[in-house]
Amino acid sequence: VNAPRTLAVQLAESSSMQSPLVLVVDDEGGVRDLIVDALSMVSINTITANHGMQALNLIRENSIDLVVLDVNMPVMDGFAVLEKLRSSGNRIPVIILTARLDREDVKKGFDLGADDFVRKPFGIEELTLRINAVLKRSTTQLPESSDLSSGILSMDVEQHLVAIEGQEVKLSATEFRLLQLVLGNPNKVLSKDLILNEVRGTDKFADPNVVETYVSYLRKKLGGAINLRTVRGVGYQCMSAQ
Repeated sequence: VNAPRTLAVQLAESSSMQSPLVLVVDDEGGVRDLIVDALSMVSINTITANHGMQALNLIRENSIDLVVLDVNMPVMDGFAVLEKLRSSGNRIPVIILTARLDREDVKKGFDLGADDFVRKPFGIEELTLRINAVLKRSTTQLPESSDLSSGILSMDVEQHLVAIEGQEVKLSATEFRLLQLVLGNPNKVLSKDLILNEVRGTDKFADPNVVETYVSYLRKKLGGAINLRTVRGVGYQCMSAQ
């Protein structure tokens, strides 16, 4: 199965990045080859790994822009790889591939810092667009101040740091961009569609309801340090701290 030529042309023309490098991690050779072939059509370079330990070694040795990471693998599964990355402070964007994609998988993945999920068996068009969207939002800053704060919460956009009373809080790239958006628009009611567009970019497969998931995990990680109010039927409002 190959990505349609029209899709390849569309993504190649819309991307401002020069030959990003994606690490494809899956113990199935056919899946790796399928993804590599599809990404080559949209000018994305790839390297591959067939298990988690190999993936971690390649991440240390190469300047990788994004990881497509299968969950079920021998030696070290995808969640273990993601946990090691985030615990070491590595915030490289990660898209999880899973055959299950049940609620517990999604919860565990977002807790560990995943940026997106794709269910197996997947469509090449969907996967390619999701990769493109995550690459875009991981390399493009939102048009907000580089230093944001709300009460005991502080955010340094350039250093990609979030802290509560000086103690760093680990956020995924998606959670970071969501926080940047709401802190940069204090007291404004932001619709789900607006949030989705800013945080997920041009991902046409994104469901506006996924915003609820992102907000839920952001609230969990930040606790009472942020007052992110639900405006029923509209979206969310970050109340500025006095």
